Amino acid sequence: MKGCPSSSSRTLMDLFKQPAAKRLKRHSSPPLSPSSSSSKDASSLSASTLTSEERLKMEFNKALAKSKRNLKRCSDVVSKSTSKGIDGVGYVKLKELLVEETWLEVLPDELEKPYAEKLCKFVESEICSGSVPIYPPQNLIFNALNTTSFDRVKAVIIGQDPYHGPGQAMGLSFSVPNGVKVPSSLVNIYKELQQDLGCSIPSSGNLEKWAVQGVLLLNAVLTVRQYQANSHAKKGWELFTDAVIETISQKKRGVIFLLWGNYAQAKARLVDETKHHVLKAVHPSGLSANRGFFGCRHFSRTNQLLEKMGTSPIDWQL
Repeated sequence: MKGCPSSSSRTLMDLFKQPAAKRLKRHSSPPLSPSSSSSKDASSLSASTLTSEERLKMEFNKALAKSKRNLKRCSDVVSKSTSKGIDGVGYVKLKELLVEETWLEVLPDELEKPYAEKLCKFVESEICSGSVPIYPPQNLIFNALNTTSFDRVKAVIIGQDPYHGPGQAMGLSFSVPNGVKVPSSLVNIYKELQQDLGCSIPSSGNLEKWAVQGVLLLNAVLTVRQYQANSHAKKGWELFTDAVIETISQKKRGVIFLLWGNYAQAKARLVDETKHHVLKAVHPSGLSANRGFFGCRHFSRTNQLLEKMGTSPIDWQL
């Protein structure tokens, strides 16, 4: 089972530190004839001789590159809007910020529905008023969906709303950007990972590596006012993210939902448990982690379930 490697083992990323020739070393085979040297044939041959680990790494890098392209698209749109805005404040409609094609295909016109139109107007008024900063930055509002494409979703970790301190929110539940102090809940998540799988505790709170592998880090509410937790609750975001969860439940099979705390566990009603797996524990906050989060072993259990289904496990080591 894929867990957290020891210091003497290779992580998934170590593979691509090797020289290309070593990574793509072919098994013995007869010489290629000149007619077989087309790029298509060469590509097929290379793919056929890759190990499962190498193929997994290629898929990861491809998904990472795609997520970076999505982020750049959002950043460019926001930058263009800001340059035209008053006092450097620009607003981009929400539907222009969800750019990952696989989600647009399975959630057709979701952001055109009446509730979403009201939500859009609310978020616009909040951002354009400029009186209180709104988090995360506009280009990161849909970061969870733009990073984890629908087709790659293996697991879902549900949060409540974004961190509300300056520089903390990055559109992925429980995650903070590199260089930002790791929040207490995430510290406890790391402690459980260490106990469960032997993962070393990282200095960064950036969980992007999980998201790219297929762990959808979804907050139920995707925006918040600075220092005002739940300030954008019950404005329409819950309807949208419920639609995301229901769509995963209806159109996929074998996804593991990690529901921590009462708020997240209430979302279990949206999941068809005859098709999917639901793991429940108390919230990893400092107030409750000792009452059942520590020892839940959700990370190893997730990988056991994935491997039982014939799906590659998550490399949880950051």
